[in-house]
Amino acid sequence: MGASNTNNEYYSYFFQDTSAPIVGKDKTAAAGNLEFTEFTPKPFTDDDVDIKITHWPGVCASDLHTLRSGWGETDYPIVVGHEIVGNVVRKGKNVTELEIGDRVGVGAQCYSCLNCNLCNKGNESYCADHVYTYGSRFADGAKSHGGYAEYGRYPASFVFKIPDSIPSEIAAPMFCGGATVFSPLKRHGAGPGKTVGIVGIGGLGHSGILFASALGADKNMQTLDLIVCTANDTSIPMSQYLTLLKVGGTLVQVGAPEGGLQNFDCLAGSLIGGRQEIKNMLELAAKKTIKSWVEARPMSAVNEVLQLMEDGKARYRYVLVN
Repeated sequence: MGASNTNNEYYSYFFQDTSAPIVGKDKTAAAGNLEFTEFTPKPFTDDDVDIKITHWPGVCASDLHTLRSGWGETDYPIVVGHEIVGNVVRKGKNVTELEIGDRVGVGAQCYSCLNCNLCNKGNESYCADHVYTYGSRFADGAKSHGGYAEYGRYPASFVFKIPDSIPSEIAAPMFCGGATVFSPLKRHGAGPGKTVGIVGIGGLGHSGILFASALGADKNMQTLDLIVCTANDTSIPMSQYLTLLKVGGTLVQVGAPEGGLQNFDCLAGSLIGGRQEIKNMLELAAKKTIKSWVEARPMSAVNEVLQLMEDGKARYRYVLVN
């Protein structure tokens, strides 16, 4: 399938079967009930790029939460996936930083206004007008679609060129999982002379360890300056982890459990990462040869991979290869 020059082309993708009765209430997709079908993307604008996706997203816990409406009712049919890697096949006339053929990635956010106070300070992920890569709506009402697809269409401002030294399957998980841990590590001063603890060694947690080490944080396990919690389990005894912090230390919660969060003595939140932080993360990953722990599977195995993720068997990210 090639990229058309019209605005109403159809893209093939995996998503919840729309023939199910009462699609909006169907939460079985996370159990491996994805089917191949088609969708119409958002209208192409002068600020957009079309991407031929080569590496489907590293399967993220967010995908599972969304597919089963774990964070509130999902707007079915839903196309999940927000750790996307591919090549630019079309670009709008206002796009200056990307060229046809560039190998690029897209994370969990695909739009912000770029004009508000938050955006101007590099906090695009907190913009009131943000659009997530899937399950959101643009200002014109068009629905955002994720990366379980042959092609994707996204505003170029949230599409990032990948350094040549980072393999595509390694890069894919960095665009959500990597950015989500890199941002709080940088913002809370992880580096030489600082001790960092990571709670929950999964897709996010293992990336947190890799980036904390690359930033120069100490390996000492006692008296921590910073803890980054990536866990989605509300039963984790967080109060015990808080005792590991120094006076004035910080715990940052980036995992998003379905049942809500506990109360803490001290807690900081973090949402994905800003555009410049993602660029800095990729530069550091290339410089330090950071390699996400991934297992590549063919796209035909998507349903099997979802079930393996649900069963907690990922070590630590599955990447689906087109």
